[in-house]
Amino acid sequence: MSESQARRARAAFERLLETDGAALAELLPPGYAAVAERYVALLLEANTRLNLTRVVEPDAVARLHLLDAVSALPAVDRLAPLGALDLGSGGGVPGIPLALARPGLRWTLVDSVRKKVDAVAAIVSALGLATVETVAERAELLGRDPAHRERHDLVTARACATLPVLVEYALPLLRVGGTLLAWKGRMSEEELGAGAASAAELGGGAPDVVPSGVAALGEHRFVLIRKERPTPARYPRRPGEPARKPLGA
Repeated sequence: MSESQARRARAAFERLLETDGAALAELLPPGYAAVAERYVALLLEANTRLNLTRVVEPDAVARLHLLDAVSALPAVDRLAPLGALDLGSGGGVPGIPLALARPGLRWTLVDSVRKKVDAVAAIVSALGLATVETVAERAELLGRDPAHRERHDLVTARACATLPVLVEYALPLLRVGGTLLAWKGRMSEEELGAGAASAAELGGGAPDVVPSGVAALGEHRFVLIRKERPTPARYPRRPGEPARKPLGA
Protein backbone atom coordinates (compact mmCIF):
# COMPACT_ATOMS: atom_id res chain seq x y z
CA MET A 1 0.00 0.00 0.00
CA SER A 2 2.77 2.48 0.91
CA GLU A 3 4.55 1.86 -2.42
CA SER A 4 1.34 2.49 -4.36
CA GLN A 5 0.72 5.69 -2.42
CA ALA A 6 4.31 6.75 -3.02
CA ARG A 7 3.96 6.25 -6.79
CA ARG A 8 0.82 8.38 -6.78
CA ALA A 9 2.56 11.03 -4.68
CA ARG A 10 5.44 11.09 -7.17
CA ALA A 11 3.03 11.56 -10.07
CA ALA A 12 1.27 14.38 -8.21
CA PHE A 13 4.62 16.00 -7.39
CA GLU A 14 5.70 15.89 -11.03
CA ARG A 15 2.39 17.47 -12.06
CA LEU A 16 2.87 20.25 -9.50
CA LEU A 17 6.35 20.94 -10.82
CA GLU A 18 4.98 21.20 -14.35
CA THR A 19 2.09 23.51 -13.44
CA ASP A 20 3.38 25.61 -10.52
CA GLY A 21 7.02 24.80 -9.96
CA ALA A 22 8.90 25.02 -13.24
CA ALA A 23 11.59 27.21 -11.67
CA LEU A 24 12.00 24.71 -8.82
CA ALA A 25 12.21 21.81 -11.26
CA GLU A 26 15.32 23.41 -12.76
CA LEU A 27 16.97 23.36 -9.31
CA LEU A 28 16.38 19.65 -8.71
CA PRO A 29 19.04 17.08 -9.65
CA PRO A 30 18.29 14.44 -12.31
CA GLY A 31 16.27 11.56 -10.93
CA TYR A 32 15.01 13.52 -7.95
CA ALA A 33 11.40 12.38 -8.29
CA ALA A 34 12.47 8.72 -8.12
CA VAL A 35 14.46 9.10 -4.89
CA ALA A 36 11.69 11.26 -3.43
CA GLU A 37 9.24 8.45 -4.21
CA ARG A 38 11.50 6.03 -2.34
CA TYR A 39 11.56 8.37 0.66
CA VAL A 40 7.78 8.68 0.66
CA ALA A 41 7.38 4.89 0.53
CA LEU A 42 9.71 4.46 3.50
CA LEU A 43 7.99 7.25 5.43
CA LEU A 44 4.50 5.90 4.86
CA GLU A 45 5.58 2.36 5.73
CA ALA A 46 7.15 3.55 8.99
CA ASN A 47 4.04 5.61 9.66
CA THR A 48 1.95 2.44 9.88
CA ARG A 49 3.89 1.56 13.05
CA LEU A 50 4.54 5.02 14.50
CA ASN A 51 2.82 8.36 14.08
CA LEU A 52 5.41 10.27 12.06
CA THR A 53 2.98 12.31 9.96
CA ARG A 54 -0.73 12.97 9.60
CA VAL A 55 -0.23 13.79 5.91
CA VAL A 56 -0.63 10.51 4.03
CA GLU A 57 -2.97 11.20 1.07
CA PRO A 58 -0.80 11.21 -2.10
CA ASP A 59 -1.74 14.67 -3.38
CA ALA A 60 -1.19 16.15 0.08
CA VAL A 61 2.14 14.34 0.45
CA ALA A 62 3.27 15.76 -2.89
CA ARG A 63 2.31 19.30 -1.93
CA LEU A 64 3.07 19.46 1.80
CA HIS A 65 6.05 17.10 2.13
CA LEU A 66 7.84 17.41 -1.20
CA LEU A 67 6.91 20.66 -2.93
CA ASP A 68 6.79 22.66 0.30
CA ALA A 69 10.23 21.38 1.30
CA VAL A 70 11.99 22.03 -2.00
CA SER A 71 10.38 25.46 -2.31
CA ALA A 72 13.16 26.52 0.07
CA LEU A 73 15.90 25.63 -2.43
CA PRO A 74 16.30 29.19 -3.77
CA ALA A 75 16.92 30.42 -0.22
CA VAL A 76 19.18 27.50 0.68
CA ASP A 77 21.26 27.96 -2.46
CA ARG A 78 21.54 31.70 -1.85
CA LEU A 79 22.70 31.17 1.74
CA ALA A 80 25.15 28.44 0.64
CA PRO A 81 25.58 26.76 4.04
CA LEU A 82 28.09 23.98 4.62
CA GLY A 83 25.78 22.36 7.14
CA ALA A 84 22.21 22.69 8.36
CA LEU A 85 20.16 21.58 11.34
CA ASP A 86 16.45 20.82 11.06
CA LEU A 87 14.49 21.37 14.29
CA GLY A 88 11.39 19.33 15.06
CA SER A 89 12.10 17.13 12.07
CA GLY A 90 9.36 14.60 12.84
CA GLY A 91 9.26 12.28 9.83
CA GLY A 92 12.23 14.04 8.23
CA VAL A 93 10.51 17.00 6.56
CA PRO A 94 11.90 19.31 5.28
CA GLY A 95 15.37 17.94 5.98
CA ILE A 96 15.30 14.71 3.98
CA PRO A 97 13.71 16.15 0.80
CA LEU A 98 16.31 18.94 0.91
CA ALA A 99 19.16 16.50 1.59
CA LEU A 100 18.07 14.47 -1.44
CA ALA A 101 18.17 17.66 -3.51
CA ARG A 102 21.54 18.82 -2.16
CA PRO A 103 23.47 15.66 -1.22
CA GLY A 104 26.67 17.61 -0.59
CA LEU A 105 25.12 19.52 2.32
CA ARG A 106 25.54 18.06 5.82
CA TRP A 107 22.26 17.78 7.73
CA THR A 108 21.44 17.19 11.39
CA LEU A 109 17.81 16.17 11.91
CA VAL A 110 16.61 16.87 15.45
CA ASP A 111 13.48 15.76 17.26
CA SER A 112 12.78 15.36 20.96
CA VAL A 113 10.99 12.00 20.53
CA ARG A 114 13.46 9.11 20.46
CA LYS A 115 11.13 6.68 18.65
CA LYS A 116 10.64 9.17 15.82
CA VAL A 117 14.36 9.79 15.55
CA ASP A 118 15.09 6.06 15.42
CA ALA A 119 12.52 5.62 12.64
CA VAL A 120 13.97 8.52 10.66
CA ALA A 121 17.50 7.18 11.17
CA ALA A 122 16.38 3.92 9.56
CA ILE A 123 14.93 5.86 6.62
CA VAL A 124 18.14 7.86 6.25
CA SER A 125 20.16 4.63 6.23
CA ALA A 126 17.87 3.00 3.65
CA LEU A 127 18.26 6.04 1.39
CA GLY A 128 22.05 5.95 1.72
CA LEU A 129 22.23 9.55 2.94
CA ALA A 130 25.75 9.51 4.38
CA THR A 131 25.73 13.28 5.05
CA VAL A 132 22.66 13.16 7.30
CA GLU A 133 22.75 12.46 11.04
CA THR A 134 19.87 12.24 13.50
CA VAL A 135 19.74 13.51 17.08
CA ALA A 136 17.12 12.91 19.78
CA GLU A 137 17.17 15.94 22.08
CA ARG A 138 15.15 18.93 23.17
CA ALA A 139 16.15 22.15 21.44
CA GLU A 140 16.68 23.93 24.77
CA LEU A 141 19.28 21.35 25.81
CA LEU A 142 20.90 21.16 22.39
CA GLY A 143 21.41 24.92 22.47
CA ARG A 144 23.62 24.50 25.55
CA ASP A 145 25.60 21.57 24.15
CA PRO A 146 29.07 22.78 23.06
CA ALA A 147 28.90 20.41 20.09
CA HIS A 148 25.94 22.36 18.73
CA ARG A 149 25.83 25.80 20.35
CA GLU A 150 26.72 28.46 17.76
CA ARG A 151 27.99 25.76 15.38
CA HIS A 152 25.48 25.72 12.53
CA ASP A 153 25.27 27.79 9.33
CA LEU A 154 21.55 27.20 8.84
CA VAL A 155 18.68 26.11 11.08
CA THR A 156 15.42 25.11 9.41
CA ALA A 157 12.06 24.53 11.07
CA ARG A 158 8.55 23.81 9.85
CA ALA A 159 5.45 23.65 12.07
CA CYS A 160 7.75 23.63 15.09
CA ALA A 161 6.57 26.53 17.28
CA THR A 162 5.37 30.12 17.19
CA LEU A 163 8.03 32.51 15.92
CA PRO A 164 9.24 33.94 19.28
CA VAL A 165 9.56 30.43 20.73
CA LEU A 166 11.26 29.10 17.61
CA VAL A 167 13.76 31.95 17.69
CA GLU A 168 14.83 30.96 21.21
CA TYR A 169 15.21 27.36 20.09
CA ALA A 170 17.16 28.19 16.94
CA LEU A 171 19.39 31.21 17.42
CA PRO A 172 21.62 29.66 20.12
CA LEU A 173 22.44 26.92 17.59
CA LEU A 174 23.51 29.32 14.85
CA ARG A 175 26.98 30.68 14.40
CA VAL A 176 27.23 34.44 13.95
CA GLY A 177 26.39 35.02 10.30
CA GLY A 178 24.14 31.96 10.15
CA THR A 179 20.43 32.07 9.34
CA LEU A 180 17.16 30.71 10.68
CA LEU A 181 14.88 29.63 7.83
CA ALA A 182 11.35 29.05 9.13
CA TRP A 183 8.35 27.80 7.15
CA LYS A 184 5.25 29.79 8.07
CA GLY A 185 1.68 30.16 6.93
CA ARG A 186 -0.57 33.05 7.82
CA MET A 187 1.05 34.92 10.71
CA SER A 188 -0.34 37.74 12.85
CA GLU A 189 1.42 41.05 13.30
CA GLU A 190 1.63 40.19 16.99
CA GLU A 191 3.53 36.96 16.30
CA LEU A 192 5.89 38.68 13.88
CA GLY A 193 6.51 41.52 16.33
CA ALA A 194 7.18 39.12 19.19
CA GLY A 195 9.51 37.15 16.94
CA ALA A 196 11.42 40.32 16.09
CA ALA A 197 11.76 41.21 19.78
CA SER A 198 12.92 37.69 20.59
CA ALA A 199 15.47 37.83 17.78
CA ALA A 200 16.86 41.14 19.01
CA GLU A 201 17.30 39.69 22.51
CA LEU A 202 19.03 36.56 21.20
CA GLY A 203 21.45 38.18 18.76
CA GLY A 204 19.40 38.16 15.58
CA GLY A 205 18.52 40.79 13.03
CA ALA A 206 15.08 41.83 11.89
CA PRO A 207 12.91 39.06 10.40
CA ASP A 208 12.64 39.01 6.62
CA VAL A 209 9.34 37.55 5.38
CA VAL A 210 9.54 36.06 1.88
CA PRO A 211 6.66 34.45 -0.08
CA SER A 212 7.25 30.89 -1.25
CA GLY A 213 6.57 31.99 -4.82
CA VAL A 214 4.67 28.76 -5.54
CA ALA A 215 0.95 29.23 -6.17
CA ALA A 216 0.07 25.69 -5.08
CA LEU A 217 1.40 26.46 -1.60
CA GLY A 218 -1.05 29.29 -1.02
CA GLU A 219 -0.01 31.57 1.85
CA HIS A 220 3.06 29.55 2.80
CA ARG A 221 6.06 31.81 3.26
CA PHE A 222 9.51 31.88 4.80
CA VAL A 223 10.80 33.92 7.70
CA LEU A 224 14.56 34.42 7.61
CA ILE A 225 16.50 35.78 10.57
CA ARG A 226 20.25 36.31 10.34
CA LYS A 227 22.32 35.98 13.48
CA GLU A 228 24.35 39.15 13.94
CA ARG A 229 26.01 38.66 17.34
CA PRO A 230 26.49 35.91 19.94
CA THR A 231 23.50 34.76 21.95
CA PRO A 232 23.67 35.74 25.65
CA ALA A 233 24.77 32.82 27.84
CA ARG A 234 21.45 32.74 29.73
CA TYR A 235 19.66 31.49 26.60
CA PRO A 236 18.07 29.15 25.80
CA ARG A 237 16.15 28.89 29.05
CA ARG A 238 15.21 25.64 30.76
CA PRO A 239 13.15 23.05 28.83
CA GLY A 240 9.56 24.18 28.50
CA GLU A 241 10.17 27.77 29.61
CA PRO A 242 10.41 29.31 26.11
CA ALA A 243 6.96 27.92 25.26
CA ARG A 244 5.46 28.92 28.62
CA LYS A 245 6.90 32.44 28.64
CA PRO A 246 7.83 33.44 25.08
CA LEU A 247 10.29 36.30 24.73
CA GLY A 248 8.76 39.41 23.24
CA ALA A 249 5.18 38.30 23.91
